[in-house]
Amino acid sequence: MRLRWVLLLAFLMCVLMATRSKAQGSDSPKQDLVTTTVTHYTLPPDKLEKAHALYTVRTTMHFGETIYGIVLLVLILRFGINGKFRDLAERMSGNRFLQACIFVPLLTIVLDGLGLPFGIYSHSLSLKYGLSVQKWGSWFWDWTKGELIGIVVGALLVAVLYWLIRVSPARWWFYAWLLCLPFLVLVIWAVPVVLDPLFNKFEPLAKDHQDLVEATQKVAKAAGVEITPDRMFLMKASEKVTTANAYVTGLGSTKRVVIWDTTPRQMTTPQTTFVIAHEMGHYVLNHIYKGLAFAAVLMFFGFYIVYRTMNWFVARWGASTDIRAVWDWASLPALMLVASLIGFATEPIASTFSRTQIEHKADEYGLKITSQITPDYRQVAAQGFQSLGEHSLSYPYPSRLMVVWLYDHPDVSSRVDYALQYEPGKE
Repeated sequence: MRLRWVLLLAFLMCVLMATRSKAQGSDSPKQDLVTTTVTHYTLPPDKLEKAHALYTVRTTMHFGETIYGIVLLVLILRFGINGKFRDLAERMSGNRFLQACIFVPLLTIVLDGLGLPFGIYSHSLSLKYGLSVQKWGSWFWDWTKGELIGIVVGALLVAVLYWLIRVSPARWWFYAWLLCLPFLVLVIWAVPVVLDPLFNKFEPLAKDHQDLVEATQKVAKAAGVEITPDRMFLMKASEKVTTANAYVTGLGSTKRVVIWDTTPRQMTTPQTTFVIAHEMGHYVLNHIYKGLAFAAVLMFFGFYIVYRTMNWFVARWGASTDIRAVWDWASLPALMLVASLIGFATEPIASTFSRTQIEHKADEYGLKITSQITPDYRQVAAQGFQSLGEHSLSYPYPSRLMVVWLYDHPDVSSRVDYALQYEPGKE
């Protein structure tokens, strides 16, 4: 449970990163290609059993981890750990910024350290079901890098936020909202050139996959846009996972299309072309900007609710939780608690927006474009989704409630059905 909950960034970045579409393959020989006729999404009995077990465990884990994180914050407040960390920070320095640089790491280490078992269990599941090949040492190093980045960014954000709370008790929420907008733009711009290379290796797509470069340019021409080879990258995902994927990322000068090296192994060239067309849809349909606008609206109301709730919380429970005022460092766990509850309650809104207004629209666009360049494009798209589902063990029959609450992409069964009945011009 990282400190990005402070500004609802965990929830909001899920929205903004929704353009990382789940399509899914390495420049090694192709294997397990889906070339038979697909009429609906199905799994063989052995994979169906695994998919159901994985679906059940992951769904339970999602809600269990959320509740666990909320309970941790309540216990920190109940036993005054927040006040002890504040007192330590104030004893070590009289400078507010340095206090944030002491308080935030302490709180982060406690929360994320106690939440680490969920991450360990999640990775063990991926290994058990053959979705990951990442060694534990590599996994833990990735986790550590994420923690270090979270601590640095978290300390800066908290320092600025609590400065705003102190200098403008009545309007800090509005000023924080205004500052978050350019910050989110900066994050989206920086992710592919600063953060992603810390966790994965990238190389130009043209290095070993000139066929995919040509397919991308063919799609781009049909779409009426220009994507130069220097904006196409292959990610060495096979060093860590067995599933396939492709996504668009970045903003302005960092905007790019990324294809996992597992994708061309698991999909035929026409199927991969559909994946590329789907990703091109995110470009052409301005999904990153739409995601930013959607996030801005949610943040506006989110910050206001946090503002009103925190004033009430401190007035009602401040004394019993060792919180002197809203601007007190000790109030941070309470602020995170409120933000976590808001994030949990609005998950269906974010998921529905991503599923229906981002990913489904990109599916439509991919079908529209490939209808111009790929024979039997409906079947090709359906085969691509079938391959995605099989390799990622996507359960064919998810609960409708769970789809609404958790799925930021349409479920695979729905995507196959839609592809098979798609008619250009009747979206």
